[in-house]
Amino acid sequence: MKKNILLVFLYLITVLLFSSCKNQSEKQDIQKNKVEEKELSAVEIPYGDALSTGEIAEPINLIPALASDSASHNVTQYIYNGLVKYDKDLNLVGDLAEYWEISDDKKVFIFYLKKGVKWHDGEEFTADDVKFTYEFMISDDTPTAYDSDFRVVESVEVIDRYTVKVTYKEVLSPALASWGIWMMPRHALTDKPSRSPLQRKPIGTGPYKLESWKAGQSITLTAFHDYFEGRPKIEKVFIRVIPNQTTQYLELLNGTIDIMGLTPKQDALDTNTPKYLDNYNTYSFLDFSYTYVGYNFKRAPFNNQLVRRALTHAINKQSIVDGLLYGKGIVAEGPYKPDSYWYNPNAKGPEYNVEKAKALLAEAGFKDTDGDGILEYNGKKFTIELMTNLNNDVRGKIAELVQQSWADIGIDVQIKVLEWAAMLGELNKNNFQAVILGWSTVLDPDQYDIWAAERCGGNGQNYICYSNEEIDRLLIEGRKVFDNEERKRCYDKVQEILAQEQPYTFLYFPYSSIALNKRFQNVEPAKAGITYNFIDWFVPKQQQKYKIVVE
Repeated sequence: MKKNILLVFLYLITVLLFSSCKNQSEKQDIQKNKVEEKELSAVEIPYGDALSTGEIAEPINLIPALASDSASHNVTQYIYNGLVKYDKDLNLVGDLAEYWEISDDKKVFIFYLKKGVKWHDGEEFTADDVKFTYEFMISDDTPTAYDSDFRVVESVEVIDRYTVKVTYKEVLSPALASWGIWMMPRHALTDKPSRSPLQRKPIGTGPYKLESWKAGQSITLTAFHDYFEGRPKIEKVFIRVIPNQTTQYLELLNGTIDIMGLTPKQDALDTNTPKYLDNYNTYSFLDFSYTYVGYNFKRAPFNNQLVRRALTHAINKQSIVDGLLYGKGIVAEGPYKPDSYWYNPNAKGPEYNVEKAKALLAEAGFKDTDGDGILEYNGKKFTIELMTNLNNDVRGKIAELVQQSWADIGIDVQIKVLEWAAMLGELNKNNFQAVILGWSTVLDPDQYDIWAAERCGGNGQNYICYSNEEIDRLLIEGRKVFDNEERKRCYDKVQEILAQEQPYTFLYFPYSSIALNKRFQNVEPAKAGITYNFIDWFVPKQQQKYKIVVE
């Protein structure tokens, strides 16, 4: 695909250079031909075909505010819109909002909505839905982890059918970005969220709507022909539950799925074959996510900084990147991407040093009193139950590596692998000691939901119940500052404290490698990845695989 674009580009340059040597009538003929070719090209872009993909786990809930699992959000991204979104260059632009105004004191936002936007059931999207979504997010009946930004809203007023005024109690720097939240249909979400049929039969304004959901097997989405940005060219999206990444890759090679995120091993060792190279393109970029080992602050001895630092000292992060990721990652020191504006290069956590790890554990009072190689404290063996999720090959191998690393400093480690939904249940109940997990980061640096003490328990995302008054103060201050330099000073200090206290052992930021069947055209990699313009992807008629009747 990239090669074809380059050839077209070179061809156009050649035509332009050649035309400069011709007379004016010849230039006009060339321009006329170009216009005709452009119009013909536009006519030939067809609708139809389908994109088939796989998910390791089945979605839990298709009301996205109630879901914290990636499988659910990977489905609902097709179904819902917010008032704003990030464009291909990661700038905030209007989505359901045409434009907006912000008061000088940054406390009042007026959103002017696009007119004629339809919900999937044909009802019109209006300002009443925006107000309802706000009320839904802060309702005690809504068990959501995404409500904190809306708790500082003083009021949401409907000015008219297409105008909404939002007034904040105090300045909130991620306020505009927060309105990328999923808009919910006032007319359809009439029951309590826990009882709503929209959990399995969603109604959104997005480019695709739910056609069917076969429990434990697949979800089928079909293009919403009345989508306000234009009817998607790809008619259907098939999302199959394939709970193993190796099986997914075999399905990819067999042509039964079209797109998948490759594991580092697959990307490094399995893609250099004629069958893969003839049929698939690979798109790679440093991902907006990191993997970590988190420690439960409500369980001793993980509430002891000496112990947490010792556990980090014992892990060779670079060997994980080199060995398990085949070099396709960057060692993490904190929660911000190393290539981002918000990253603090001076906030470094404990380096790999087994002797320092042993010394810190000795300082914390751990000793091997009976000579069996396992440390003891207050007469108890130092045993850690390390939890992670099923069907993630890389995390499973990380668990084994960490198990050996901690055994080398005198700790007995038992690995506990759970199905995804069961693991989330244990996290929400704070029923764990240490866990291997990952976070997908957002573009705004605010991480209040992850680190603030008040976000422990309930539906909060501070699963480890980390608590630090200075962190809380800095997170709150960072949410009240609009100047990026001032905000950066807050988050630089946050990173320095996290590096010292090690509530997580931050492991790495991975490079994501996406395999995509070559029959899909108009795929344009950008800072936002490749799916930002998915509604404009198409498959030439002669290459369409799924014969779908399109009206």
